[in-house]
Amino acid sequence: MRKQFPEYVQDNLTHDFYFAHRLDFATSGILCIPLNKNACKEVCQVFEEQRARKYYLALLRGHTDFDEEVIDIAIGEDVRFKDTSKKMCTILEDELCQNPRRSITKVLVLDRGYYNGKPVTKVLLRPITGRRHQLRLHCSQIGHVIVGDYTYSLKIDTSPPRMFLHAFRLVLPNTIENLDIQTDDPFTEKALKYKWKAVEQVNSIANAFDIIDSF
Repeated sequence: MRKQFPEYVQDNLTHDFYFAHRLDFATSGILCIPLNKNACKEVCQVFEEQRARKYYLALLRGHTDFDEEVIDIAIGEDVRFKDTSKKMCTILEDELCQNPRRSITKVLVLDRGYYNGKPVTKVLLRPITGRRHQLRLHCSQIGHVIVGDYTYSLKIDTSPPRMFLHAFRLVLPNTIENLDIQTDDPFTEKALKYKWKAVEQVNSIANAFDIIDSF
């Protein structure tokens, strides 16, 4: 980021920029970078009070047997990786899960289809809470790991060129500048060079936000 946006670098900060939230290294999409301390404080408060609305697109392994789902599974630190802080776990893994906190994710199916000939479901995800690796872990726990997620596929999903998780839309109500930002969809058939093929549309993007906000 320093090379890409040198004009916004804050030399007095350890990490060069004000960060109000984070994206996993392998996740693409929207990242909000406040330009000053006051803006950072404002945005951080919006996230802490859960007034921010975040929406992600993902491709999941397998065809889901549901069209809508609310995942409510507490997430904590995996004691086996405590020193590196690289992996989280759920209370379903019992004795390995330390300091679990309630974690909620909404899932809405957009399409079912195939990626490289294997069954895949395209979904819109809305995290209500903001735990580390929440979307990746919740999808894994319901039996539908995100395509290309090496860590939570037990290190077997190695063929895709990336993890198919994308921060698609961010809504940040605040007193400085209300933000509603949306990117293009990176998981269209054309964008993925037709390795992904939808065979059943369940919900359109146009209606998806209203639907996922309603349940």
